[in-house]
Parts: sequence; structure tokens; C-alpha cells
Amino acid sequence: MPLALLALAIGAFGIGTTEFVIMGLLPEVAADYGVTIPTAGLLVTGYALGVVLGAPLMTVLGTRIPRKRMLMLLMGLFVVGNVLSALAPSFGLMLTGRVVASLAHGAFFGIGSVVAAGLVAPEKKAGAIAMMFTGLTVANVVGVPFGTFLGQSAGWRATFLVVAGLGVLGLAGIAKLVPEQPRPEGVRIRHELAAFRNAQVLLAMAMTVLGFGGVFAAITYITPMMTETAGFADSSVTWLLVLFGLGMVAGNLIGGRFADRRLMPLLYVSLGSLAVVLALFSFTAHNKVAAAVTLTLIGALGFATVPPLQKRVLDQASAAPTLASAVNIGAFNLGNALAAWLGGIVIAAGLGYTAPNWVGAALAGSALVLAVVSSALERRTPADGQAVAETAATRRPQRATTAAR
Repeated sequence: MPLALLALAIGAFGIGTTEFVIMGLLPEVAADYGVTIPTAGLLVTGYALGVVLGAPLMTVLGTRIPRKRMLMLLMGLFVVGNVLSALAPSFGLMLTGRVVASLAHGAFFGIGSVVAAGLVAPEKKAGAIAMMFTGLTVANVVGVPFGTFLGQSAGWRATFLVVAGLGVLGLAGIAKLVPEQPRPEGVRIRHELAAFRNAQVLLAMAMTVLGFGGVFAAITYITPMMTETAGFADSSVTWLLVLFGLGMVAGNLIGGRFADRRLMPLLYVSLGSLAVVLALFSFTAHNKVAAAVTLTLIGALGFATVPPLQKRVLDQASAAPTLASAVNIGAFNLGNALAAWLGGIVIAAGLGYTAPNWVGAALAGSALVLAVVSSALERRTPADGQAVAETAATRRPQRATTAAR
């Protein structure tokens, strides 16, 4: 794997830290601003929606800029957003800072996925994408737990200042390690938009929304769930997030390994198992050991879907992959926003902190249904093409016989 993938992983590490660290700090942020936990959950929803909007917007702007320079500009925007979050005197400005930082997220991973896939041989594309996303998963093993610990001991604002520093480090890594690449020639927005006429691209994105949304339904409110329901101390949230992050790393590597060979079977197994485990989490969340094991499995199964879903979009939109790749990253975060919002609704309705797990199970199960539909459509299309070919082949001898007569 090229060294340039390390630079992309460094940027992903910073982005992954700021995306997920807020889950461990929701009680502190809510108390500081005097808002409820569900209201503080809007920091998750707002970030996710910013990714959804920023992914296509920043990618379209990036079609006129060399990819390396665009990645550097995105990391600069990320730094500005996190500094604003750290210094925000009000909840509204904090939310604004989260949205500003999120605008870089989708385009970074979208453009980064195309760059990563272009650096390796075709049969190693999913592995290269997984290597970049390793930065995101490692952030949940190192960055998020450390950020949570720092936020609980020195204040949550210190965490976001450190995250801004990670963004500076990512910017430097890209400048140093990613090779110069010319601005993509012949890229037209109309050409990029044409990829969205492909039903398989849309189905893959819908699977992304629902499948990874299932993970966020549970994880957004993991701190109150583990402390209020499972009975963990606040200080235990840090190592619980480490377990979740280790699961993510393992799932990402497994997904990258098998997506190049058995993509759809991998999605069947991961999405189906994720739905079952999320449903079980409503029961295992009442026992410390079982809750910790289940949390690790959710991380593994959730991120096992990331490389295959991203690769499927790249494969189906191979003629114009950049915008589709970025929009699919937005789709991950649309699922995050939807799940965080639905999870807040069921908690506010008085159903308890474990209720979002049922929301997550329903979302993951729906993604599995779409995967089956997508595969069935894919099998039917070649079959139809073969039937047409066989019909044409049958007609040719008949015409030859008629001509001979």
C-alpha cells in the first residue's frame, strides 16, 4: 500500500475524532449550556446534516481544483470549525462550529476514496479504501477515548482544541505525503449527476443510510445508556469507547479484506447480524459484561459494512465516481442524523435509554432487505440480457433458413 494512504488516514483520524467524541461528552456539554440530553443530541444531528449538504457542495467546488489542494483546503475548514466549537459562548454557536467542521467531512472521504482507489491495482481498491478509513476507526480506539477523558477532566472545550490540532497535523501530512495530482480533466457536473440514474447506486446509498444509521441510533446515547442503565461510572465511558473502537477497527479490516471477493454475501452477514445484535442490546445493556461485549460487536458489524458499501458505489458509478463517492459519505451521515433524531424522540417519549437500540435494529433490518433487493435486480439484469442474446441467436438460423429457401 502506498505511503500516501497514511496521510489520508491521518486526516481521517482527526475527522473521526471530532465526529464521535461528542457522544462521550453530551452530558458535559448539556450541563454547560443548560440544555437537555436530547437537545444536546442535535450536535450529532447537525454535524451529520452538515456532512450530507457539504459532501456534494464541496465536491462540486473541488472539480475545478487539483485533488491534493482540495484535500488541504478541506482540512483547513475542519480546523476552523473545531476552533469555533471550542470557543463558542452559546449552544447555537457551538452547533454552528460543528456544522462548519462537518462541511469538510463528506468531500474529504469522497475525494480521498477516489484518490486511494486510484493509487492501487483494481483488485486492491477496497483494501486501499479500508486503509484510509482505518484512521477513522483508530480514532475511536485512541482519539475518542482520550478526548472523552480530557473533556471530563479538563473541560470539553479542551477536547475540541486538541481536535483542531489533529486537523493541523492532518493538513501537514497531506501536504507532505500525498503526491501532486492534476485537476481532473473532462469532469462535468452533468456527467457526475448521471451516475444517480443508476438504480444500483441509489440502492447502495439507501443501504448506507439505513445500515450505518442503525449503529448511530445506539451509539449517540451510549453515555447515558451505560451510566444510567448498565450502571457504569462516568469514568468507565472512556474504556467502553475503546472497546467500541477496537470493534470498528476489526470490522473495517474484515470488510476491506472480503469486499473485493464476496461483497454482497459480506453485506448480508454484517447487516443481518447487526440488526440482531442491536435488538439484543436492549437486554444486554442491563448487565455490565454483556453490555461491553455487545458494544464491541456493534462496532465490528457496523464498520464491516463501510468498505463494501463504498466500493459498491464506486463500482456502480465507475464512469463518474467522485460525486457519487462523496454523496455516499453524506449518506452515512444522513443515517447518523436520522438515527440520532429518532433515538432522541423515543427517549423524550419516556421509553428509556435503551429504546434507541430498537430503532437501530429496525434500520439495519431495512438495509438488509434493500441488499437482497439489489442483489436480485443485479441477477435479473444479466439474465434478461442472456435471454435477449439467446432469442437473437435462435432467430439468426431461422432467417438463414428462410433466405436459403
